[in-house]
Amino acid sequence: MATFKELKAQMAELEAQAAVARAAEFDEVLADIRAKVNEYGFTERDIFGARRGRPRKVAADPLPAKYQDPKSGATWSGRGRAPDWIKSVKNRDRFLISS
Repeated sequence: MATFKELKAQMAELEAQAAVARAAEFDEVLADIRAKVNEYGFTERDIFGARRGRPRKVAADPLPAKYQDPKSGATWSGRGRAPDWIKSVKNRDRFLISS
């Protein structure tokens, strides 16, 4: 049975051989791929798909208004920073929109 050191040395030797084999085949494979792309007219989208990288965030539908300013008609959903017309009001019940 081989020792750990011997197996590790074999592994390092095999990794080196694999790197040499990859480098030897790399140019040939790349040339073949480029020839086929030119021959068939592939685009980047054909090869890699419509989306690459992170998926885009989908904008959520806006929340319905919960409060309304009777003077200007401006509305606020109750989330995020309060607008100037309601931020200093202690009891916001009078601004609630009745459903």
